[in-house]
Amino acid sequence: MIQVAALYRFATFDDPAALRQPLIDLCGAAGVMGTLLLAREGVNGTIAGTKTGIAAVLAHIRALPDCEGLDVKYSAAAVMPFQRMKVRLKKEIVTMKVPGLDPARDAAPYVDPADWNAVVDDPDTVLIDTRNGFEVDYGSFAGAIDPETASFGEFPDWWRANADKFAGKRVAMFCTGGIRCEKSTAFLRHEGVEDVVHLKGGILAYLEQVPEADSRWRGSCFVFDERVSVGHGLVEVGEKPDAE
Repeated sequence: MIQVAALYRFATFDDPAALRQPLIDLCGAAGVMGTLLLAREGVNGTIAGTKTGIAAVLAHIRALPDCEGLDVKYSAAAVMPFQRMKVRLKKEIVTMKVPGLDPARDAAPYVDPADWNAVVDDPDTVLIDTRNGFEVDYGSFAGAIDPETASFGEFPDWWRANADKFAGKRVAMFCTGGIRCEKSTAFLRHEGVEDVVHLKGGILAYLEQVPEADSRWRGSCFVFDERVSVGHGLVEVGEKPDAE
């Protein structure tokens, strides 16, 4: 069984390019494959390999500046879900194209997965799925608003066009693993929204921790590797639940 680790951390890297080759070398030696993104704002990616190999790479990343609190979500795959290892340099680890955001400092408060059902069930809370439209097609939380964006970079324009509809309401946001919500909630606070929260660890943490019998999730969760999608307990689904 292959271990899969989805990870991210908003941090401050003065020279992300200098971090690239040591990661490539370590992943190669450890037999780890996948994709890691490095930018001045931190690190993001998904990798797969043996438990020993994954542990070695995560230990290396946690030793980078301000990365002790690296967010990692584990799952399993029957076969290696990646064909090679890529470490890419980017302007942002998740692209929003809004200057001046600092998710490490300004992201909204978290809601733990165990407490998320109360948020979903609250009629006075606006629940927003920050993922792209094709991801939402696989599944989402009951009652969530789908912005129908093709990319995360479209989210700021969608919000600004619809913000008046949500004035005075509490906003709760969620995404696959948590990283887009770190940035989108920082953006909303930058736009003057005071009462905003997001799901800690994202959908993956919820599916891992909340029993299916108690779940408000409908469908499966799209993941960016050859598994395609996962369900409760992070079990590989591989297709949309209603696919024929």
